[in-house]
Formats: sequence, C-alpha cells, structure tokens
Amino acid sequence: MRPSRAFRLLPSLLVLPLVALPANEASAQNFFEELFGIGKAAKPPVPPRGVPPAGAPQPGTLLPPGTAGETASEAPKAAPAPLRPVVLKTPSDDNILGQELMLNGLTGSLKIDRAGGAATARITLPGTKVSQPNETCKVPLSGGSPISLSSEGRPQGVARYEIAGGECPLRFEILEGSVLVTPLGSNRVCSFAAADCATTPVGLWGPAAATLIPRSAEFDSGRGVADKAVRDNFKVMTQRARGQDVRTIVTEQAAFSSDREQTCRTYAREGAHGFCNVRFTEARALSLAARLGANTSTPTASTTPRPRKAKPAVEGMNPDGDGSPFGE
Repeated sequence: MRPSRAFRLLPSLLVLPLVALPANEASAQNFFEELFGIGKAAKPPVPPRGVPPAGAPQPGTLLPPGTAGETASEAPKAAPAPLRPVVLKTPSDDNILGQELMLNGLTGSLKIDRAGGAATARITLPGTKVSQPNETCKVPLSGGSPISLSSEGRPQGVARYEIAGGECPLRFEILEGSVLVTPLGSNRVCSFAAADCATTPVGLWGPAAATLIPRSAEFDSGRGVADKAVRDNFKVMTQRARGQDVRTIVTEQAAFSSDREQTCRTYAREGAHGFCNVRFTEARALSLAARLGANTSTPTASTTPRPRKAKPAVEGMNPDGDGSPFGE
C-alpha cells in the first residue's frame, strides 16, 4: 500500500521548525519560551495607567458603609504634637559666692557674698582716664565697701540682682561660674569725675583664661547642647506666635547671635576655651524657656559632657608606651 500524501509530508513538517530556529543560543531560548508559553506570552498584559484593575469599583461608584476604601478616605489626619520647651540646668545662686571674678577674665574685680541672708558685692570697675584715654584706671564702688544687692527673682530663668542707685546702676545675672553685668538704663558708661575715670562694666565677669583652657572640651560639649536648646525653644516660640509676632521673634533671635559675638569677642582667649559663648548661650536658652512658661527648676536637658568610652586594647600594643604597636 502506498503511503498517503500527508504521511509523506510529515518528516518535512518536523524538520521545518528546526531549520527556522535562530542561530544563537539566546534567541533559541526565547523561541522555545514563546513556543511552550513560558515567556512573554505567559505574562498577562499590563493595563494602561489610570485604568482600574478588573473587579475594582469604577470612579464615582458609591461604596457601602464600612468598606475599607471609605474608611481610609474619611480617616482624619492626626495633628502634629506640639513642641515642648527645653530646660537646661539653672545655675545656683551660690555657685559664684566668694569667687573673685574679672571683666572678660582680664581686669577689674567682682566678689559676691551673703551677709545675714542678703547678697552683697564688692566691685572695682576698670576703665580709662578721661583726660588721658591711653591710660587705664580703676574705681572701687562705694569706696571698696560691700554694696547691698536687691534680689529681682528669676524673670529670665536665672537669678537676678540689681544696684539701683549710687554712682553706677547695674544689673547682675548669675550664670554658671560667672556673672553677666548689664546697665540699668541706656548709658553703658559710668563716669567718675573725681577719679578722672570712665568705666564700661558691661559684659561677662568670670575666671582667668588660664583656669578655663583645660576645660575646653567640657565647654565645647555644653555649647552644642545649649545651641540645640536655643533652637528648639525658638521653634516653640514661632509655633505659638501669630501674625506679625513671628517676625519680631526672628529679629530677636538674629540679635542674640550678634549680641553674643559682641559680648564674647573681648573675653580673654575665648577662641581657646569658649567659656563665654557657652554661658551666654545657656542664659539665652533659659530665658526662652522661662518666657514659654516652662518650669526652669526642673531641667529636661543636661550640658554635662558624657564620659568617653575607653578604647579597647589592641593586641601587640604596649600599655606603657606612647600608643605605637612596638616599643622603640
């Protein structure tokens, strides 16, 4: 029996796909993937953008109550939590008692004591001669006798005392290891005709630079904490302010940076220790906290530097040497 025509063409049909196969292996793999439905043909088509998937409700369709879509769309957004003031440790009134402080750590003398519960001060003001501005002079207030200080509480977060009358009305704000002195009035200069001396006692009265330089790391760490406290309290003030009050607060903050620079640039060797900058910044942070109504007797941040962790010993190091792996 002769084979049918279809049977005779079967070998040719089997050979034809093999002849049509691409030459390289990658193309051949793609061909077989498409042939057996495991390539791109097996992946469902991606709907165009903006078209909801099958089964999803069409835009404008009312959803039944309690559905996830309605709950998510109607869920109220939580309001941001209000910021809270940052309070640094308030300096004790007694932390400078009996210490002899100098204006800018250089000259003059200020010593605050207590007598029968009342604060007194002995102060010698440095200045220049009126007749000879190139020459220096010193004037002891009240002839060098103790002067009674009136307590004004803590209106700006730190203890405040004043000499309201006399030859040179002054205000004293007690900081950590120092006293910030400002005039009681617009005149920064106190002149003494009998002594032919003009004095400018405004500024930070504190220790000499030689005693501060070994503590420069402590002051640097404290400055970082104080700067952050000022920024945080500034944010709280602007958050609570309304309208034009925000501009006033921003202007005041800019003036603080200028005042700090003007006050501290004359402190002895300030660049080597940073004592004036950290104390001035701490005072600003406490002032803002007090104005925000915070309880300044309960600190929420500390400027005390954290102890550094000792570095682990390295094998081969000489503990009695200078840190080199091998002794010289």
